[in-house]
Amino acid sequence: MTDAALPGAPLPADPLARIDAVAAATRRRSLLAAAGLALVALYLAYAWNAFGVAALIAGAQPDRAVILGLDSVAHKVHVTRDLRGRGSLEISVEGERTAVYQEPPGWVTVEGARTRVDLGDGYVVTIDGPRALFEVPGYGTVDIRVEDGRVVADLPGPAPDWLQLNPAKVDARPTLGRRLQVSRTRIEVHRYFFGWENFFFPFRSELHGRTAGELLGLAVSGDRLVAGKPNWRHILDSFLDNPDWLHREVAIALFETVLMALLGTLTAAFVGLPLAFLAAANFTPSVIVRTVVRRLFDFLRGIDMLIWSLIFIRAFGLGPLTGALAIAFTDTGTLGKLFSEALENIDDRQVDGVRATGAGRLQRYRFGVIPQILPVLVSQVLYYLESNTRSATVIGALGAGGIGLLLVETMRTSKDWENVAYIVVLTILVVFAMDGASRWLRRRLIEG
Repeated sequence: MTDAALPGAPLPADPLARIDAVAAATRRRSLLAAAGLALVALYLAYAWNAFGVAALIAGAQPDRAVILGLDSVAHKVHVTRDLRGRGSLEISVEGERTAVYQEPPGWVTVEGARTRVDLGDGYVVTIDGPRALFEVPGYGTVDIRVEDGRVVADLPGPAPDWLQLNPAKVDARPTLGRRLQVSRTRIEVHRYFFGWENFFFPFRSELHGRTAGELLGLAVSGDRLVAGKPNWRHILDSFLDNPDWLHREVAIALFETVLMALLGTLTAAFVGLPLAFLAAANFTPSVIVRTVVRRLFDFLRGIDMLIWSLIFIRAFGLGPLTGALAIAFTDTGTLGKLFSEALENIDDRQVDGVRATGAGRLQRYRFGVIPQILPVLVSQVLYYLESNTRSATVIGALGAGGIGLLLVETMRTSKDWENVAYIVVLTILVVFAMDGASRWLRRRLIEG
């Protein structure tokens, strides 16, 4: 290869030689680009096989994801006929311990041993003893019954995709919000309703189903619903102590999460700032001191926050303190490094001007250094405070407490996904609030 073909080399004076040099450089760049693309493709192929992406896609269950999404925004009412013993009928809200209807709702008609369940839009289930007739618009009536310990079904046509036939159980789900299950021991009809059930008051509470106007009237009324307690206090306690939604516990858990983030971040900032002066070359001439402090920062932030939380859980047990310590240790290393870099980039002329007034060392730091790094200090601390609100949720899931631990406990049962959605929505709202508060504080502290 000639010198003319090297990058940055002067082109030869001869026009033909110049064309050859440019062509050679173009070919070389094209080969390098093709090699880079080939390496990226090779890496993606390796990652595809190493992580088993094909198996993950093959085992994915998008229909289950849709059902979980529906359970997050809607509640389900069960109409259950027990085929054992006396064949009792129960109408209840799924996931609620006490939400059993004493009287059938308007869409359920009971006539002796015969029960008619109107699922809307022409979908009707009629339960008659060990038999269920499912009227499906556009398909016909599916006759499902229990005979000789087996579940059999008579269909008006070919079996559709939404019908699963099995001698032990027949499952019919023509739409996402309507379902009929018949087994050898019971017949169960599911109907979905949009919204979170019994969100404000328990199903058995005398406040359940009342309008906002009625509740306001009760709050100011002198007639006590509970002896010795004002009505407004009874309404508030009934809401907070709702056994199905645990509003009081959720509020306390959110407070613990914010407290973990606030305490951990502020501790890291107060500890990291003085250490940053020891790590900055223009403030600490000793190479040994600077090296030790910088390696300390590397050590603190080199261990992930989750690892620190596990260490402190073993040391101090479960609780918000472990989460605050994990955040403080990790962010001391991060904020200390950021502050030290900001200190090394200050303008020495402002410090010299303060020194010229006869100010001492602390006064030079206060009036010559801090005002220069204040924008970086405030911006970084507020950003990490917002970020640590999310991190505290993950740390709490490991046992540090707060909303993360409550979220994990709620997710253990797939029947309470509306409770999971409730906690997730509140967590997002808290993050939004922290983001808005940090922007306001940043504007007030930096811009004045």
